[in-house]
Amino acid sequence: MINVNGLRKTYTRSHQQVHALNDVSLKIDAGSFVAVTGPSGSGKTTLLLSLGGLIQPSTGAVNYNGQDLYGLSPSRLASFRNRTIGFVLQTFNLVPYLTAVENVMLPMLPLGGNGTDPKKQAVDLLDRLGLADRKEFFPRELSVGQQQRVAIARALANEPEVILADEPTGNLDPALADEILDVLEDLNKNRGKTVVLVTHSPQASARAGIVLKLRDGVLVS
Repeated sequence: MINVNGLRKTYTRSHQQVHALNDVSLKIDAGSFVAVTGPSGSGKTTLLLSLGGLIQPSTGAVNYNGQDLYGLSPSRLASFRNRTIGFVLQTFNLVPYLTAVENVMLPMLPLGGNGTDPKKQAVDLLDRLGLADRKEFFPRELSVGQQQRVAIARALANEPEVILADEPTGNLDPALADEILDVLEDLNKNRGKTVVLVTHSPQASARAGIVLKLRDGVLVS
């Protein structure tokens, strides 16, 4: 499903070149649960954002079912990303002045909710994640674990094929982390979502069927 070929991302810092990714090639089959591990600064988040169409690589290609992601125009890339990829981030990025249901509705609005009522679809997603009674709460009124569940519901708003999660349990205690990992595992096993999870946590990577390790921008295992 996802093919990465010869991916390089180079930055210039203090007149020196830094290789965030250095000739990374890999294949992720549809329905896989993949964990990307490695020390801080190894290129994990750069790889994830490159898979998500958010960072233009210096060289190399990212293909989804034969579609060259970075061969698309900016508008077509944005549309592809909105329909195909759901992002779950460590910082949640919920809009503070919107309720939980309004936050979940946001990605649907440009697409009209995939032909359904966006609010109903958002409520259904929150219900599926155990938050039906919190749909009108603002982020500040939710626990950290509940905020992350809202972020996951938002990532699922347009029924994406792929979930890209960047340290989604990094701010959570072990019990809450297990709850979020249960949700991701369920999405993978019971709903067929392809999940790519960046993590430092052995607890999280143990849930994955495939574990990739990066070091200094190089895929080492």
